[in-house]
Amino acid sequence: MDYQVHQMQNGIRVLHKPSPSNISHTCIIINAGSRDEDPSKDGLAHFIEHLLFKQTEKRNTNQILNRLELVGGDLNAYTTKEYTCIHASFLKPHLERSLDLFEDIIFHSVFPEEEMSKEKEVILDEIASYQDQPDEAINDDFEDLLFEGHPLGRNILGTPTSVQSFTKTDIFNFHKANYRTDEIIIGIFGDYDLKTIIRLSEKIFAGIPANLPERKREKIESYSAKNLVFTKPINQSHCVIGNQSYSMHHKHKTAFLLVNNLLGGTGMSSRLNLEIREKYGIAYTIESNYTPMSDTGIFSIYFGTDSEKTEKAIKLVEKELRKLREQKLGPVQLKQAKDKFIGQIALGEENRMGLLISMSKSLLDYGRVDSLEEIFAKINAVTNSQVLEIANDMFHPQKLSSMIFNPK
Repeated sequence: MDYQVHQMQNGIRVLHKPSPSNISHTCIIINAGSRDEDPSKDGLAHFIEHLLFKQTEKRNTNQILNRLELVGGDLNAYTTKEYTCIHASFLKPHLERSLDLFEDIIFHSVFPEEEMSKEKEVILDEIASYQDQPDEAINDDFEDLLFEGHPLGRNILGTPTSVQSFTKTDIFNFHKANYRTDEIIIGIFGDYDLKTIIRLSEKIFAGIPANLPERKREKIESYSAKNLVFTKPINQSHCVIGNQSYSMHHKHKTAFLLVNNLLGGTGMSSRLNLEIREKYGIAYTIESNYTPMSDTGIFSIYFGTDSEKTEKAIKLVEKELRKLREQKLGPVQLKQAKDKFIGQIALGEENRMGLLISMSKSLLDYGRVDSLEEIFAKINAVTNSQVLEIANDMFHPQKLSSMIFNPK
Protein backbone atom coordinates (compact mmCIF):
# COMPACT_ATOMS: atom_id res chain seq x y z
CA MET A 1 0.00 0.00 0.00
CA ASP A 2 1.50 3.29 -1.13
CA TYR A 3 1.24 5.60 1.89
CA GLN A 4 3.36 7.80 4.14
CA VAL A 5 3.12 8.57 7.86
CA HIS A 6 4.32 11.59 9.79
CA GLN A 7 4.11 11.74 13.58
CA MET A 8 4.20 15.02 15.48
CA GLN A 9 5.76 15.50 18.91
CA ASN A 10 2.34 15.55 20.57
CA GLY A 11 1.68 12.04 19.24
CA ILE A 12 -0.81 12.88 16.49
CA ARG A 13 -0.08 10.91 13.33
CA VAL A 14 -0.79 11.95 9.76
CA LEU A 15 -1.31 9.30 7.08
CA HIS A 16 -1.00 10.36 3.45
CA LYS A 17 -2.24 8.28 0.54
CA PRO A 18 -1.08 9.93 -2.73
CA SER A 19 -3.58 10.19 -5.59
CA PRO A 20 -3.40 12.13 -8.88
CA SER A 21 -7.05 13.18 -8.57
CA ASN A 22 -8.16 16.79 -8.22
CA ILE A 23 -10.65 15.57 -5.59
CA SER A 24 -9.19 15.21 -2.10
CA HIS A 25 -10.45 13.53 1.05
CA THR A 26 -9.42 13.83 4.66
CA CYS A 27 -10.56 12.25 7.90
CA ILE A 28 -9.64 12.31 11.53
CA ILE A 29 -10.09 9.13 13.57
CA ILE A 30 -10.17 9.39 17.35
CA ASN A 31 -9.94 6.25 19.48
CA ALA A 32 -12.95 7.22 21.59
CA GLY A 33 -16.47 5.87 21.33
CA SER A 34 -19.55 4.87 23.28
CA ARG A 35 -17.75 2.14 25.25
CA ASP A 36 -15.60 4.85 26.88
CA GLU A 37 -18.53 6.62 28.51
CA ASP A 38 -19.07 6.63 32.27
CA PRO A 39 -22.12 4.77 33.62
CA SER A 40 -25.34 6.78 33.20
CA LYS A 41 -23.70 8.87 30.45
CA ASP A 42 -24.86 6.68 27.54
CA GLY A 43 -24.66 8.57 24.25
CA LEU A 44 -22.13 11.18 25.37
CA ALA A 45 -19.53 10.36 22.67
CA HIS A 46 -22.19 10.72 19.98
CA PHE A 47 -23.52 13.92 21.58
CA ILE A 48 -20.03 15.44 21.47
CA GLU A 49 -19.69 14.51 17.79
CA HIS A 50 -22.87 16.49 17.08
CA LEU A 51 -21.71 19.50 19.10
CA LEU A 52 -18.33 19.70 17.36
CA PHE A 53 -20.16 21.42 14.48
CA LYS A 54 -21.80 24.08 16.63
CA GLN A 55 -19.38 26.69 17.97
CA THR A 56 -15.66 27.14 18.57
CA GLU A 57 -13.56 29.90 20.06
CA LYS A 58 -13.44 31.64 16.68
CA ARG A 59 -16.35 30.29 14.60
CA ASN A 60 -20.11 30.12 15.01
CA THR A 61 -22.28 27.30 13.64
CA ASN A 62 -22.85 28.90 10.24
CA GLN A 63 -19.14 29.60 9.78
CA ILE A 64 -18.31 25.98 10.61
CA LEU A 65 -20.91 24.53 8.26
CA ASN A 66 -20.08 26.95 5.45
CA ARG A 67 -16.30 26.66 5.72
CA LEU A 68 -16.20 23.79 3.22
CA GLU A 69 -19.65 23.97 1.65
CA LEU A 70 -18.92 27.43 0.23
CA VAL A 71 -16.12 25.88 -1.84
CA GLY A 72 -18.21 22.85 -2.83
CA GLY A 73 -16.85 20.56 -0.12
CA ASP A 74 -18.67 18.05 2.05
CA LEU A 75 -18.29 17.62 5.82
CA ASN A 76 -19.70 14.83 7.98
CA ALA A 77 -19.03 12.62 11.02
CA TYR A 78 -20.08 9.47 12.84
CA THR A 79 -19.56 7.68 16.16
CA THR A 80 -19.14 3.95 16.82
CA LYS A 81 -18.52 1.81 19.90
CA GLU A 82 -14.79 2.59 19.76
CA TYR A 83 -14.23 5.50 17.35
CA THR A 84 -15.23 9.03 16.53
CA CYS A 85 -14.65 10.00 12.90
CA ILE A 86 -14.93 13.37 11.14
CA HIS A 87 -14.40 13.37 7.38
CA ALA A 88 -14.46 15.80 4.47
CA SER A 89 -14.18 15.81 0.66
CA PHE A 90 -13.12 18.86 -1.34
CA LEU A 91 -11.14 20.13 -4.31
CA LYS A 92 -7.35 19.91 -4.13
CA PRO A 93 -6.61 23.59 -3.26
CA HIS A 94 -8.66 23.43 -0.05
CA LEU A 95 -6.62 21.00 2.07
CA GLU A 96 -5.38 23.68 4.49
CA ARG A 97 -8.91 25.02 4.89
CA SER A 98 -10.13 21.52 5.77
CA LEU A 99 -7.36 20.68 8.23
CA ASP A 100 -7.72 24.06 9.92
CA LEU A 101 -11.44 23.39 10.38
CA PHE A 102 -10.73 19.94 11.84
CA GLU A 103 -8.27 21.37 14.34
CA ASP A 104 -10.71 24.10 15.33
CA ILE A 105 -13.79 21.94 15.94
CA ILE A 106 -11.97 19.09 17.67
CA PHE A 107 -9.73 21.07 19.99
CA HIS A 108 -11.43 24.47 20.36
CA SER A 109 -15.17 23.77 20.54
CA VAL A 110 -16.85 25.65 23.40
CA PHE A 111 -20.12 23.67 23.65
CA PRO A 112 -22.50 26.56 24.43
CA GLU A 113 -25.52 25.75 26.61
CA GLU A 114 -27.98 27.01 24.01
CA GLU A 115 -26.57 24.66 21.36
CA MET A 116 -26.49 21.78 23.85
CA SER A 117 -30.20 22.23 24.54
CA LYS A 118 -31.08 22.28 20.84
CA GLU A 119 -28.92 19.28 20.04
CA LYS A 120 -30.45 17.26 22.86
CA GLU A 121 -33.82 17.69 21.16
CA VAL A 122 -32.30 16.63 17.82
CA ILE A 123 -30.88 13.45 19.36
CA LEU A 124 -34.10 12.67 21.23
CA ASP A 125 -35.83 12.80 17.84
CA GLU A 126 -33.12 10.56 16.39
CA ILE A 127 -33.67 8.03 19.19
CA ALA A 128 -37.42 8.06 18.55
CA SER A 129 -36.79 7.58 14.84
CA TYR A 130 -34.65 4.50 15.48
CA GLN A 131 -37.26 3.06 17.81
CA ASP A 132 -39.74 3.31 14.92
CA GLN A 133 -37.44 1.12 12.82
CA PRO A 134 -37.56 -2.42 14.24
CA ASP A 135 -34.70 -3.63 12.03
CA GLU A 136 -32.45 -1.00 13.67
CA ALA A 137 -33.87 -1.36 17.17
CA ILE A 138 -33.49 -5.14 17.31
CA ASN A 139 -29.81 -4.97 16.40
CA ASP A 140 -29.18 -2.42 19.16
CA ASP A 141 -31.11 -4.52 21.68
CA PHE A 142 -29.26 -7.65 20.56
CA GLU A 143 -25.91 -6.04 21.29
CA ASP A 144 -27.20 -5.26 24.78
CA LEU A 145 -28.07 -8.95 25.11
CA LEU A 146 -24.55 -10.02 24.04
CA PHE A 147 -22.82 -7.54 26.36
CA GLU A 148 -25.34 -7.27 29.17
CA GLY A 149 -24.19 -4.75 31.78
CA HIS A 150 -21.09 -3.83 29.76
CA PRO A 151 -20.52 -0.48 27.99
CA LEU A 152 -20.42 -2.27 24.62
CA GLY A 153 -24.07 -3.16 25.11
CA ARG A 154 -25.17 0.46 25.35
CA ASN A 155 -26.95 2.17 22.50
CA ILE A 156 -24.58 4.63 20.81
CA LEU A 157 -27.34 7.25 20.80
CA GLY A 158 -27.95 6.88 24.53
CA THR A 159 -31.37 7.05 26.21
CA PRO A 160 -33.72 10.00 26.63
CA THR A 161 -32.80 10.13 30.32
CA SER A 162 -29.04 10.03 29.77
CA VAL A 163 -29.11 12.57 26.93
CA GLN A 164 -31.15 15.03 28.99
CA SER A 165 -28.61 14.75 31.83
CA PHE A 166 -25.49 15.80 29.87
CA THR A 167 -23.61 18.85 31.16
CA LYS A 168 -20.74 20.88 29.79
CA THR A 169 -18.54 19.39 32.52
CA ASP A 170 -19.39 15.88 31.28
CA ILE A 171 -18.25 16.88 27.79
CA PHE A 172 -14.94 18.39 28.84
CA ASN A 173 -14.19 15.46 31.17
CA PHE A 174 -14.85 12.93 28.38
CA HIS A 175 -12.75 14.92 25.93
CA LYS A 176 -9.80 15.12 28.32
CA ALA A 177 -10.01 11.46 29.33
CA ASN A 178 -10.43 9.96 25.85
CA TYR A 179 -9.09 12.27 23.12
CA ARG A 180 -5.55 10.97 23.48
CA THR A 181 -3.23 12.69 21.03
CA ASP A 182 -1.27 9.48 20.42
CA GLU A 183 -4.53 7.76 19.41
CA ILE A 184 -5.59 10.31 16.83
CA ILE A 185 -4.97 9.71 13.12
CA ILE A 186 -5.38 12.34 10.41
CA GLY A 187 -5.84 10.70 7.02
CA ILE A 188 -5.25 12.61 3.78
CA PHE A 189 -5.99 11.27 0.30
CA GLY A 190 -4.94 13.53 -2.53
CA ASP A 191 -2.41 14.92 -4.99
CA TYR A 192 0.11 16.36 -2.53
CA ASP A 193 3.77 15.71 -1.81
CA LEU A 194 4.97 14.64 1.63
CA LYS A 195 6.70 17.99 2.20
CA THR A 196 3.37 19.80 1.84
CA ILE A 197 1.62 17.33 4.15
CA ILE A 198 4.25 17.74 6.87
CA ARG A 199 4.31 21.52 6.55
CA LEU A 200 0.54 21.90 6.85
CA SER A 201 0.06 19.33 9.60
CA GLU A 202 2.85 20.83 11.71
CA LYS A 203 1.53 24.35 11.11
CA ILE A 204 -2.02 23.42 12.16
CA PHE A 205 -1.71 20.59 14.71
CA ALA A 206 1.77 20.77 16.26
CA GLY A 207 0.64 23.39 18.78
CA ILE A 208 -1.91 21.04 20.35
CA PRO A 209 -0.56 19.97 23.77
CA ALA A 210 0.11 16.27 24.20
CA ASN A 211 -2.74 14.54 26.05
CA LEU A 212 -1.85 11.02 27.22
CA PRO A 213 -4.26 9.88 29.95
CA GLU A 214 -4.32 6.22 30.92
CA ARG A 215 -6.65 4.20 28.72
CA LYS A 216 -9.43 2.70 30.86
CA ARG A 217 -11.70 0.25 29.08
CA GLU A 218 -13.81 -2.26 30.94
CA LYS A 219 -12.87 -5.85 30.19
CA ILE A 220 -15.32 -8.22 28.56
CA GLU A 221 -17.07 -10.46 31.05
CA SER A 222 -18.10 -14.06 30.49
CA TYR A 223 -20.94 -14.61 28.04
CA SER A 224 -23.82 -17.06 28.12
CA ALA A 225 -26.34 -17.51 25.34
CA LYS A 226 -29.90 -16.27 25.73
CA ASN A 227 -33.06 -16.47 23.63
CA LEU A 228 -35.55 -13.63 24.01
CA VAL A 229 -38.90 -12.91 22.35
CA PHE A 230 -40.74 -9.58 22.51
CA THR A 231 -44.08 -8.41 21.21
CA LYS A 232 -44.07 -5.04 19.42
CA PRO A 233 -46.58 -2.88 17.49
CA ILE A 234 -45.04 -3.90 14.14
CA ASN A 235 -46.23 -5.58 10.95
CA GLN A 236 -43.75 -8.46 10.58
CA SER A 237 -41.34 -10.45 12.70
CA HIS A 238 -37.70 -9.48 13.01
CA CYS A 239 -35.01 -11.88 14.20
CA VAL A 240 -31.32 -11.68 15.09
CA ILE A 241 -29.15 -14.70 15.85
CA GLY A 242 -25.50 -14.35 16.86
CA ASN A 243 -22.63 -14.52 19.25
CA GLN A 244 -19.71 -12.64 20.72
CA SER A 245 -16.88 -13.21 18.26
CA TYR A 246 -13.19 -12.68 17.52
CA SER A 247 -11.36 -9.42 18.16
CA MET A 248 -9.44 -7.54 15.48
CA HIS A 249 -6.22 -9.07 16.83
CA HIS A 250 -7.38 -12.69 16.84
CA LYS A 251 -5.66 -15.19 14.55
CA HIS A 252 -9.02 -16.16 13.04
CA LYS A 253 -10.15 -12.62 12.17
CA THR A 254 -9.40 -12.79 8.44
CA ALA A 255 -10.80 -16.29 8.11
CA PHE A 256 -13.99 -15.35 9.92
CA LEU A 257 -14.44 -12.31 7.67
CA LEU A 258 -14.29 -14.78 4.77
CA VAL A 259 -16.75 -17.17 6.44
CA ASN A 260 -19.18 -14.35 7.18
CA ASN A 261 -19.01 -13.14 3.59
CA LEU A 262 -19.71 -16.64 2.33
CA LEU A 263 -22.62 -17.09 4.73
CA GLY A 264 -24.49 -13.80 4.48
CA GLY A 265 -22.24 -11.01 3.33
CA THR A 266 -22.45 -8.54 0.46
CA GLY A 267 -24.18 -9.68 -2.71
CA MET A 268 -27.09 -11.88 -3.73
CA SER A 269 -25.07 -15.10 -3.90
CA SER A 270 -24.49 -15.59 -0.17
CA ARG A 271 -25.67 -18.93 1.20
CA LEU A 272 -28.35 -17.40 3.40
CA ASN A 273 -29.74 -15.26 0.60
CA LEU A 274 -29.82 -18.10 -1.90
CA GLU A 275 -31.48 -20.49 0.53
CA ILE A 276 -33.98 -18.27 2.33
CA ARG A 277 -34.82 -15.50 -0.14
CA GLU A 278 -34.21 -17.03 -3.55
CA LYS A 279 -35.22 -20.66 -2.92
CA TYR A 280 -38.11 -20.20 -0.49
CA GLY A 281 -39.01 -16.51 -0.84
CA ILE A 282 -39.32 -16.14 2.91
CA ALA A 283 -37.40 -12.94 3.61
CA TYR A 284 -36.73 -9.81 1.57
CA THR A 285 -33.61 -9.04 3.65
CA ILE A 286 -31.36 -11.62 5.24
CA GLU A 287 -27.74 -10.88 6.02
CA SER A 288 -24.91 -11.68 8.40
CA ASN A 289 -22.39 -9.26 9.84
CA TYR A 290 -19.09 -9.59 11.67
CA THR A 291 -17.63 -6.54 13.40
CA PRO A 292 -14.24 -7.09 15.07
CA MET A 293 -13.30 -4.67 17.85
CA SER A 294 -10.20 -4.18 19.98
CA ASP A 295 -10.89 -7.00 22.45
CA THR A 296 -14.00 -8.77 21.16
CA GLY A 297 -16.34 -8.82 18.19
CA ILE A 298 -19.98 -9.12 17.20
CA PHE A 299 -21.40 -11.72 14.82
CA SER A 300 -25.07 -11.55 13.88
CA ILE A 301 -27.58 -12.82 11.35
CA TYR A 302 -30.63 -10.64 10.73
CA PHE A 303 -33.85 -11.24 8.82
CA GLY A 304 -37.40 -9.93 8.73
CA THR A 305 -40.37 -12.02 7.61
CA ASP A 306 -44.07 -12.69 8.14
CA SER A 307 -44.66 -13.98 11.65
CA GLU A 308 -46.01 -17.34 10.44
CA LYS A 309 -42.76 -17.91 8.52
CA THR A 310 -40.35 -17.08 11.35
CA GLU A 311 -39.97 -20.62 12.63
CA LYS A 312 -39.19 -21.98 9.14
CA ALA A 313 -36.70 -19.17 8.49
CA ILE A 314 -34.88 -19.95 11.75
CA LYS A 315 -34.71 -23.64 10.85
CA LEU A 316 -33.23 -22.77 7.45
CA VAL A 317 -30.62 -20.53 9.08
CA GLU A 318 -29.74 -23.34 11.50
CA LYS A 319 -29.45 -25.69 8.54
CA GLU A 320 -26.86 -23.45 6.84
CA LEU A 321 -24.88 -23.07 10.05
CA ARG A 322 -24.95 -26.83 10.57
CA LYS A 323 -23.59 -27.38 7.05
CA LEU A 324 -20.60 -25.19 7.83
CA ARG A 325 -20.02 -27.03 11.13
CA GLU A 326 -20.28 -30.51 9.66
CA GLN A 327 -18.95 -30.27 6.10
CA LYS A 328 -15.56 -29.03 5.03
CA LEU A 329 -15.65 -26.70 2.09
CA GLY A 330 -14.42 -28.37 -1.07
CA PRO A 331 -11.45 -26.88 -2.94
CA VAL A 332 -13.71 -25.28 -5.55
CA GLN A 333 -16.10 -23.84 -2.93
CA LEU A 334 -13.23 -22.38 -0.92
CA LYS A 335 -11.60 -20.85 -3.99
CA GLN A 336 -14.89 -19.33 -5.10
CA ALA A 337 -15.42 -17.82 -1.64
CA LYS A 338 -11.91 -16.36 -1.68
CA ASP A 339 -12.21 -14.99 -5.22
CA LYS A 340 -15.53 -13.33 -4.38
CA PHE A 341 -14.18 -11.74 -1.18
CA ILE A 342 -10.96 -10.57 -2.84
CA GLY A 343 -12.91 -9.06 -5.73
CA GLN A 344 -15.21 -7.17 -3.37
CA ILE A 345 -12.24 -5.76 -1.45
CA ALA A 346 -10.55 -4.68 -4.69
CA LEU A 347 -13.72 -2.95 -5.91
CA GLY A 348 -14.03 -1.27 -2.50
CA GLU A 349 -10.81 0.58 -3.30
CA GLU A 350 -12.87 2.75 -5.66
CA ASN A 351 -14.59 4.27 -2.63
CA ARG A 352 -11.77 6.69 -1.84
CA MET A 353 -13.18 8.00 1.43
CA GLY A 354 -13.95 4.47 2.62
CA LEU A 355 -10.42 3.43 1.73
CA LEU A 356 -8.89 6.37 3.57
CA ILE A 357 -10.93 5.73 6.72
CA SER A 358 -10.03 2.03 6.59
CA MET A 359 -6.33 2.84 6.23
CA SER A 360 -6.46 5.35 9.08
CA LYS A 361 -8.18 2.84 11.37
CA SER A 362 -5.61 0.22 10.44
CA LEU A 363 -2.77 2.57 11.39
CA LEU A 364 -4.53 3.31 14.68
CA ASP A 365 -5.27 -0.35 15.49
CA TYR A 366 -2.18 -2.11 14.16
CA GLY A 367 0.43 0.59 13.66
CA ARG A 368 0.60 -0.19 9.94
CA VAL A 369 -1.50 -0.58 6.79
CA ASP A 370 -1.41 -3.84 4.84
CA SER A 371 -1.08 -3.65 1.07
CA LEU A 372 -3.76 -5.29 -1.07
CA GLU A 373 -1.27 -8.02 -1.85
CA GLU A 374 -0.77 -8.70 1.87
CA ILE A 375 -4.53 -8.71 2.49
CA PHE A 376 -5.13 -11.10 -0.41
CA ALA A 377 -2.32 -13.37 0.79
CA LYS A 378 -3.98 -13.65 4.22
CA ILE A 379 -7.29 -14.54 2.59
CA ASN A 380 -5.68 -17.10 0.28
CA ALA A 381 -3.92 -18.68 3.28
CA VAL A 382 -7.26 -19.67 4.87
CA THR A 383 -7.79 -23.44 4.80
CA ASN A 384 -10.98 -25.48 4.81
CA SER A 385 -9.88 -26.97 8.15
CA GLN A 386 -9.70 -23.47 9.60
CA VAL A 387 -13.17 -22.67 8.27
CA LEU A 388 -14.52 -25.83 9.88
CA GLU A 389 -12.84 -24.98 13.21
CA ILE A 390 -14.28 -21.47 13.18
CA ALA A 391 -17.78 -22.68 12.26
CA ASN A 392 -17.79 -25.17 15.13
CA ASP A 393 -16.65 -22.45 17.51
CA MET A 394 -18.78 -19.49 16.42
CA PHE A 395 -21.90 -21.39 15.29
CA HIS A 396 -22.16 -23.91 18.13
CA PRO A 397 -25.87 -24.02 19.06
CA GLN A 398 -25.13 -23.55 22.75
CA LYS A 399 -23.17 -20.35 22.04
CA LEU A 400 -25.75 -18.67 19.81
CA SER A 401 -28.15 -16.12 21.25
CA SER A 402 -31.34 -15.00 19.55
CA MET A 403 -33.82 -12.16 19.77
CA ILE A 404 -37.20 -11.98 18.06
CA PHE A 405 -39.61 -9.06 17.70
CA ASN A 406 -43.10 -10.40 16.94
CA PRO A 407 -46.09 -8.27 15.95
CA LYS A 408 -48.91 -7.89 18.45
